[in-house]
Amino acid sequence: MAQALRPNTAGSLFATDGRPHPLQDALLAVTLVLGVTAFITSFFHSLHLLSSWAGLVGILTGAYGQWISETTRERFGLILGLGASGVGFFIGMANGGLFGGLW
Repeated sequence: MAQALRPNTAGSLFATDGRPHPLQDALLAVTLVLGVTAFITSFFHSLHLLSSWAGLVGILTGAYGQWISETTRERFGLILGLGASGVGFFIGMANGGLFGGLW
């Protein structure tokens, strides 16, 4: 249980191994922002383009972030962003898709 009491002295908020992970933290932040954007805009039918594209890019950045993530904290945030991106993407696709209204 000593490891649970060790303070997190790393420069990164999400690094629990004592080393900074700037790329992983950036991917986490981008995935969360895109996921929240896709999820919220999916409630509005007229914003299906934004919802579906933000969801798609959020899924791709989240998947790459999962692939290179090194700590559990990073993976936890990425899963939240991936879930929100997926929901926003699929609802956006149901409301008109990636190119709906442009053709």
